[in-house]
Amino acid sequence: MGKTTTIYLELKNMSLSSIKSWPEQERPRERLLNQGASSLSDAELLAIFLRSGSQQYSAVELARVLIQHFEGLAPVFDASLNDLSNFHGIGPTKYAQLMAVKELGRRYLSQSYRSLRQALDSSTLVMDYLRYELQGEKQEVFAVLCLDAELHKLDFKKLFFGSLQHCSISINQLLRYAISQHAVHIVIAHTHPFGVAQPSAADYELTKQIATACQLLEIQLLDHCIISPTGSFSFAEQQLLPSPSELNK
Repeated sequence: MGKTTTIYLELKNMSLSSIKSWPEQERPRERLLNQGASSLSDAELLAIFLRSGSQQYSAVELARVLIQHFEGLAPVFDASLNDLSNFHGIGPTKYAQLMAVKELGRRYLSQSYRSLRQALDSSTLVMDYLRYELQGEKQEVFAVLCLDAELHKLDFKKLFFGSLQHCSISINQLLRYAISQHAVHIVIAHTHPFGVAQPSAADYELTKQIATACQLLEIQLLDHCIISPTGSFSFAEQQLLPSPSELNK
């Protein structure tokens, strides 16, 4: 049985009722307006963005199958047009809507940190920000987050791009960029797009080299984070950043 046929049967076996036939208090849009967005499930929120399903299936039913098939909400937004087109009711228009929503969310988050001047003063805040910026990358990407003395974001940039499992970087180029942003602190991050969020021996060595170079320039390396589809890893949280005494050896 082909993939498209399987998806079709999944949808066919679901309730075919239109959202318009639901009691008003159960409709996602009305519930959002009356009870707030947090009262809705992932599928209901996604359905509002999709706006409609198909001639046979409601938007909520379609959203539920998408989330079930891709095993989560984030993978739906990371899926390609080709993958999503296997679902009845999803075509270029709805794919464009999903990508627009994803990018609007990213820009909202970025501008919020900039305009509100929120300090990224905890590992949780830093990791949340990095996950949003880097989740869904299909190749290994190396990025840097530049912070001022009060840990406010100065800038974030994806500096180097590699293959599925390898990315070559220039420490000199990284530090020149940090200096150009007047960074007092930096957080470096890279992706493992198809692997687990665990550091390799090369990651340990690179972290030590960058920490040593930062120390010479009086820039503090706060963390090295790894982002993967299945999780994240923080050198700082695991107390794996090299100490000043180790750097001076």
